[in-house]
Amino acid sequence: MDLKKLVPWNWFRKEDEHRPSPSLPVSRGAQPHSGDPVVRFHQEVDRLFDHFFRGFSLPSMGFGREAAPMAQPDWLKPHLDVAATEKEYTISAELPGVDEKDVQIELLEDTLVIRGEKRQEKEEKEKSYYRVERSYGSFQRTLSLPEDADSSGIGAAYRNGLLTITIPRKSKPGAAAKQIPIRNE
Repeated sequence: MDLKKLVPWNWFRKEDEHRPSPSLPVSRGAQPHSGDPVVRFHQEVDRLFDHFFRGFSLPSMGFGREAAPMAQPDWLKPHLDVAATEKEYTISAELPGVDEKDVQIELLEDTLVIRGEKRQEKEEKEKSYYRVERSYGSFQRTLSLPEDADSSGIGAAYRNGLLTITIPRKSKPGAAAKQIPIRNE
C-alpha cells in the first residue's frame, strides 16, 4: 500500500490553496519593522506560533489579531477521517445536528467537495419567560483525490450524524517479471 496517498497535505491540498483571506484587510506583515532586536524576536516567535497552530484549524493565538475567532469558517468545518485499504478509500465526516437534506457532495474532476449547512433552533415557553435561540452556519471541505481513486464508483451513506464516503481504488496492472537470459561468452 502506498502510504503517501494518506498524507493530509496531499488530500487537503486544494482546500489549503483556496483558503479564504482574513476578514480584515490588515495583515500581520504590515507592521512596521523595528531595528530593535527584541521586537524582531517577538514578531518572529508570534509568526512561528501562528504558523504552528494554523495546521490544527485553531484561531491565531496572537493578541488582538482575531476579533471574533468563533466567526471564522474553520470552526464550522466537520472533522474528517481518511482511511485506506487495498480496495478502497473511506472518508468519514462528523456532522452532528445536520440533516441529510442539508448536505451536498460534488465531484469536480479530481476534487471532492462536501458542503452543508447547520441550522438549529431551540424554543422554550414557560410561565414567566419566552426564549428562542437560533444558530446557522455553512461549511465546505475540499478533498483532492489520489490518482488511483475510481471516481465512477463513489458512494455515500449518512446515519446518525456521520457521513461515510467510499471511493474504490483502481486496480494497478500487475507487473509481470521478465526473465533476462544470461549468455555465456
